[in-house]
Amino acid sequence: MRLLVIEDDAALRQSLARTFREEDFAVDTAEDGVEGLEKARLGPYDCIVLDVMLPRLDGWQLLARLRPACRTPVLMLTARDAVPDRIRGLDQGADDYLTKPFDPDELVARIRALVRRAAGQVRAVLEFGPVVLDTAARRVTVAGAEAALTAREYSLLEYLALHRGEVVTRTDLYDHLFGEDENSLSNLLDVHVSNLRRKLGHDLIVTRRGHGYSIP
Repeated sequence: MRLLVIEDDAALRQSLARTFREEDFAVDTAEDGVEGLEKARLGPYDCIVLDVMLPRLDGWQLLARLRPACRTPVLMLTARDAVPDRIRGLDQGADDYLTKPFDPDELVARIRALVRRAAGQVRAVLEFGPVVLDTAARRVTVAGAEAALTAREYSLLEYLALHRGEVVTRTDLYDHLFGEDENSLSNLLDVHVSNLRRKLGHDLIVTRRGHGYSIP
């Protein structure tokens, strides 16, 4: 999953990016509202973490310009904790609102919930025959035995699982699994899909020639 963090405080921005990457998210960042709006409009993000008090363009203005053309979930993360501020954020199109200071674990849990809901999945646990994917614990089991997946293998499986029944193109997968500063090789997806089939079963992921991959 790929996140955009729009935060002007450099220390907090770097801390958030580090926290999310430790949770296996791909992360892009922006330090002001104008840069954040440009990236939000262009990038295929699974969730946007948005500060309110931003230079050049504040979070309220950014959100107003972003909606309704962009339906990416937005979590507002701000020190403004008054009830009218919360109402304003939600009324302007934010999907969630969390005040500073915050617990990193709660922030990550809220983002995972937003990503699931945006994909039409309510439950954290997804089942595919003997394969069980727990998106909250980031744990995969096969017939009750835990499968040892790399961070990238897990991210690929989770994205396909959240879009079960859809054919996900290779371009979409690269866009959602790699951040703007990451280098990716053209055969990486083939390698990761091959490893997932070996570990979880060859019938789990179907190749749609010329289109992409899917979990039926």
